[in-house]
Amino acid sequence: QVQLVESGGGLVQPGRSLRLSCAASGIIFSINTMGWYRQAPGKQRELVAAITSGRSTTYADSVKGRFTISRDNAKNTVYLQMNSLKPEDTAVYYCNFRDSTRNYWGQGTQVTVSS
Repeated sequence: QVQLVESGGGLVQPGRSLRLSCAASGIIFSINTMGWYRQAPGKQRELVAAITSGRSTTYADSVKGRFTISRDNAKNTVYLQMNSLKPEDTAVYYCNFRDSTRNYWGQGTQVTVSS
């Protein structure tokens, strides 16, 4: 079992920044992928960014150049630095942890970009 605790969401004006954090605890094997997904009202959940334990990264085209994903393997924590936020980034952001056999989700944190 893996537990994920997210933090860092909130209300921010367009053009500003936010940083999300997600700490994983429980039985964690060294090879895994952690990432962030988001779901806006009326839309399907979509991948925002993901990072492997070897620090290979993947980004959605819509966030490339604005968001940066990173991780601290010693703390089993993944971060999402979100810069130049836009109203269309408004969504519930979910942390995800997966390895070869398991897939876990965090409870979600709301990010609202509005003036």
